[in-house]
Amino acid sequence: MKNHSIRFALLFLFCIAVAKAQTPATTADRAFSKLQSLTGDWVGKDDHGMPAKTSFRKIAGSTAMMETLTMSGMDEMVTLYSIDGDSISLIHYCPTKNQPHMQATPPSGEIQDLVFEFKDARNLPTPATGHEQKLVLHFDDATHITESWTWRRDGKDTVFVYHLARKPAPGRAAKP
Repeated sequence: MKNHSIRFALLFLFCIAVAKAQTPATTADRAFSKLQSLTGDWVGKDDHGMPAKTSFRKIAGSTAMMETLTMSGMDEMVTLYSIDGDSISLIHYCPTKNQPHMQATPPSGEIQDLVFEFKDARNLPTPATGHEQKLVLHFDDATHITESWTWRRDGKDTVFVYHLARKPAPGRAAKP
């Protein structure tokens, strides 16, 4: 009888493990995996031809992504991305000393864009104070992305666009 109970318990645990392995990923999981595919260094230019670079890194046991974006003539900015229920949230640490929080709800189909919309901000004295309002992260292909950041000040929006290409790993030639 004891062997029968042990076998039943093991079979039960095996079935649970198989069911969990076959559970389809949520759209947030798929979107976060797409973000994780950006791990590495990226270089490019803005719409005015000025150099820009960014890097993406998995942090906190791969539960968050950290992006460090540097544009010509500006201090670096850090953005942290993480799953937030059915969405992806970001907190953007800006040299303007405020921290906008934005959220993207991924589409159910193929993920070509993540559109992050402003939710709130820390250290933002008034809504008229300059801050990042929106980010559209477009996955052009496996080696190219476009980031469109919307800066809002006094109710007026200015969009800054960065075209970035994956920097080849040391010892590897760039693909044409």
